[in-house]
Amino acid sequence: MADLAKLVEELSALTIIEASELKKMLEEKWGVTAASGGGMMMMAAAPAAGAAAAPAEPVEEQTEFKVIITDVGAKKINVIKAVRQITNLGLKEAKDLVETPNAVVVDGVSKDKAAEAKQLLEAEGAKVDIK
Repeated sequence: MADLAKLVEELSALTIIEASELKKMLEEKWGVTAASGGGMMMMAAAPAAGAAAAPAEPVEEQTEFKVIITDVGAKKINVIKAVRQITNLGLKEAKDLVETPNAVVVDGVSKDKAAEAKQLLEAEGAKVDIK
């Protein structure tokens, strides 16, 4: 039997990105889909022991992307202004977002919108990833 306390500690130490990867891996392994409920991750029931898993579907091209600021750079105020322009957030919310490590600026946007946001943020000196 697994040491549950140790498992809880390890899961608590995961970053949001790592937790997202874990969710994807568990969905693929168990053939289930995770549902979001009030900020808590809830998993659909796993197939019963001995039950056949659903066949793997072909991999589809990614259509939704998220833009993540990995480093604000030297021009923090300009990055905050860019975040406000991209998201329509208020000043305080944009500042809080920029000050959060590996902050997701936008999520679920098209490839073109993600590239546009990345270009705008990088023009102000921020380092940005698109996932």
